[in-house]
Amino acid sequence: MEAFLVDLGDHTDQTTKQMLQNLIDKRIKYNRYKNIHFLLLSIAFLFGFFVFSLFYKATIETSTNSVLDTFFILVKKNHFLTLFFIAFTLFGSVKVIFEKKEKTEKEYHALRCEIIDKSKDLWKGDKWNQRHRVFEQMKKKYDINLYHQSK
Repeated sequence: MEAFLVDLGDHTDQTTKQMLQNLIDKRIKYNRYKNIHFLLLSIAFLFGFFVFSLFYKATIETSTNSVLDTFFILVKKNHFLTLFFIAFTLFGSVKVIFEKKEKTEKEYHALRCEIIDKSKDLWKGDKWNQRHRVFEQMKKKYDINLYHQSK
């Protein structure tokens, strides 16, 4: 459990602390997938540009007029097939990571909205006046906004 959640003491109960810890974990997981997606997308575009430029230099600049000649150049030079396979694999992995990123974002947003909706039940009585400290810490340390539901 995060240190500031342990230091809250009586301002929040153990269930609320666990919900906040789960929210932090989901935010960290979402940020990790977001960074991986950006990195893979950048690598895939750079690699795709590299493969396209090699393909252009090998086939189009040799001024072959036939599509069949272009196909034979691709088949004759096996490294083109390997490079195309790697490029398709990179773009496929970008798609898989994007779907995982979207799934974790939905889970994160759903849990965040649940905490916002149940905040009246989670902080009852005199604890209600202390909840803003928790909200400020979550915003400052983890960029998690618990004040309202809009993204």
